[in-house]
Amino acid sequence: MVYGMCECWEINPHSWVADDTPPARGVSIMRVSVIETEPTLSLEPTVLVSQARRLRGIPIGRYACLGVFGAALIAGTGCRAVRAKVKTYQASRSVERGEQHLAADDLDAALAEFEEAARLDPRMAEAHSNIGDIYRRMGEIGKAIEAFRKAVNANPTSFKDTFSLGKLYHVTRRLKDAVEVYLAAVDLDPDHYDAQLSLGVCYQEMSEGRLAIERFHTAIDIDPDRPHAYVNLGVVLDGQDKHYEAIAAYQAALERDNHQPHVLVNMAGAYMEQGRLKIARATLEQAAQMDPSFAPAHEGLGYCLMRLQEFDKAADSFLDALSYDERLPKAHVGLGAIAMIDYLKDETRADLRDNALEHWHRSLEIDPNQPRVRKLITKYRQPTDDPYKTFLGVQDNDPR
Repeated sequence: MVYGMCECWEINPHSWVADDTPPARGVSIMRVSVIETEPTLSLEPTVLVSQARRLRGIPIGRYACLGVFGAALIAGTGCRAVRAKVKTYQASRSVERGEQHLAADDLDAALAEFEEAARLDPRMAEAHSNIGDIYRRMGEIGKAIEAFRKAVNANPTSFKDTFSLGKLYHVTRRLKDAVEVYLAAVDLDPDHYDAQLSLGVCYQEMSEGRLAIERFHTAIDIDPDRPHAYVNLGVVLDGQDKHYEAIAAYQAALERDNHQPHVLVNMAGAYMEQGRLKIARATLEQAAQMDPSFAPAHEGLGYCLMRLQEFDKAADSFLDALSYDERLPKAHVGLGAIAMIDYLKDETRADLRDNALEHWHRSLEIDPNQPRVRKLITKYRQPTDDPYKTFLGVQDNDPR
């Protein structure tokens, strides 16, 4: 039963006026409408008022014991309820219009409607959810996060909004927040493969190997035919020096999808850690043949060939890798090492030494966190004979 005040005058608890009888001069009354049958109530604002007028007629005298302010409170509460229903109805209509604009790919118009819906009814989760989707498509990640937070607050049982919020935290590297939200998502839907996988990847990036492995196994149990959990499981096991287990996981992934050059590169890395260079080479050649433009395959092959002491072929592989992606620090390190090996065979070839040092410098420009490369530069860099630097005490062999 919904109560709504339609007309107000100052209350006189001893007065009673029938349905549409106007008050006599000097008589002060309050009319309270009562809507008896909720299911038949229309939410069209004009119809709602008409229904309220037809259904009003409760004598205010029955609330006389509450006094003037008590009766006013009852009437006012009813009026607020009606107004809230009207706003909810208007918000739902805005959402409908927004979805129509969205279907036509008019993001700006859709966003305006959804924001209007959220203004009218801040607890309408659907409006905030759509706002989040639009901002995400626009690349406004911060605004998308805020919208999905509001959607989740309005409806904590929405898996879609919870998972969307987790993914946005993840992509912005807010890993602890992402884990917290992913955990809420898998509580809502424990059998959702992508949610379990994403949670595992988040743990993996936080170096929580045990927790990551648990989630990858859970994802595999949910859908053993998808390859992604096997791949990530292999990466974690590889990082724990469990190379046989890692290789088994990579092979399981390839059985489900054999066109995965990155998995072949990972598996070749595990083979090299075991000293199995020939099978590693064959695996890397397979990856490079599968996708000739996949730079890590050429880079990995270069390292494998270096360990097999086939330096010319290794240099060619590193150059191939850099032709597809010039920002590969390890390829520069490898080319520098090959040039320095040649220089040490003939120390009259200062150009080889300079070439090696330049590749190492480029590698550090891409990834400064390579202390071993810094030591190599310090060891082989030719000190200058500049007297001014000598006088000032400047060390010329300390790369910064």
